[in-house]
Amino acid sequence: MSEQAYEFHYRRRVEFADTDMAGIVHFARIFCFAEEAEHAFLRSVGWSVHKTNDDEVIGFPRLATRFEFDRPLRFEDEVDVHLWVRRQGEKTLTYQFVLSQDGEMAAHGEFTVICCRVHVGSRVESIPIPTRLADKLAEAPYPPLEFGGRGGDN
Repeated sequence: MSEQAYEFHYRRRVEFADTDMAGIVHFARIFCFAEEAEHAFLRSVGWSVHKTNDDEVIGFPRLATRFEFDRPLRFEDEVDVHLWVRRQGEKTLTYQFVLSQDGEMAAHGEFTVICCRVHVGSRVESIPIPTRLADKLAEAPYPPLEFGGRGGDN
């Protein structure tokens, strides 16, 4: 078996459409940047976030998401997205992310996703992560990110 993957680095430029009227990245776009990194990570291990097999689709809907924002990103900034697998369960994956620009953290967060099978024209059911994918992944040896350290009154 090849080496198991637990992290991925993704780089993108902030486009004008990512920004608000002040020229700052709209908070919702941070989730999109992280999702782009997730999709690229899965492709790097030979998988897809939306895999079609005959009459079903295997996907990874979100169970939980969270991000905290440390500093603004602006139009044309180069953003580095560092993704790692925080936890790999039987049916779920928790990814953690740090988005940075010029080495300075701009946002950090996580997604927990669950593996599901979608029968065409029918129901969605959670399933164990397919062995073909699960065997390619590992939990990163990093401590978990900390959240909630900043208070609004400080």
